[in-house]
Amino acid sequence: MPEGPSIVILKEAANVFVRKKILHASGNTKQFDPAMLEGKSIRSFKSWGKHFLICFPSFTLRIHFLLFGSYLINERKDKTPRLSLQFKHGEINFYACALRMLEEPLDDLYDWAADVMSDQWDPAQALQKLKDNPDMLVCDALLDQSIFSGSGNIIKNEVLFRTHIHPQSLVGKLPAVKRRQLVDEVVRYSFDFLAWKREFTLRKHWQAHTKKTCPRDGAPLQKAYLGKTKRRTFYCDVCQKLYV
Repeated sequence: MPEGPSIVILKEAANVFVRKKILHASGNTKQFDPAMLEGKSIRSFKSWGKHFLICFPSFTLRIHFLLFGSYLINERKDKTPRLSLQFKHGEINFYACALRMLEEPLDDLYDWAADVMSDQWDPAQALQKLKDNPDMLVCDALLDQSIFSGSGNIIKNEVLFRTHIHPQSLVGKLPAVKRRQLVDEVVRYSFDFLAWKREFTLRKHWQAHTKKTCPRDGAPLQKAYLGKTKRRTFYCDVCQKLYV
């Protein structure tokens, strides 16, 4: 599943189509008739966490890539896309994703202050939400899009490793300084992720995610499917403290 930084990269790449008219639209989506987009010009592209937003004057098309979604710009796969948008000079194709038409104003639907990649990100709000959920496992908190929009499984594993916090720690048992450290590190790592993704070096920088040995103390890293989401989690029992 693409995480927030990957959606930012898509938004940047897609910006070449801003104010461009869609000449042909097709795809196997059942949510709407793609042909309705033909002749319309894209006003802007936005992102909120893992949501990619294609904005038109009177509505917005939301794209969520789920677990296996992908996209190609000026290229195609040998399969029918969920949605294909063709312009005079170029095209963008979306595969295995979820689409939804939004007619409400985006400011009514999205809390931009919860997006870790947004200029409107509000760390104080995230801290308050953590305080309001003392019984939540920290591994679940880092995947809660209402708290950390854009944070995904890679970010979760790497941030918990960086902050020396065991994934099964309870949010309410974290000392205040650790909660602040957690909030700060989610943003810091997300922008590191973005830089490494642009360089095509992201995997080289993983310290815990998919790894078998702790780079700090040499102990075997644990692999488990934890929390309500049962997402794959890698952690060190030696240097990541359990707060319960």
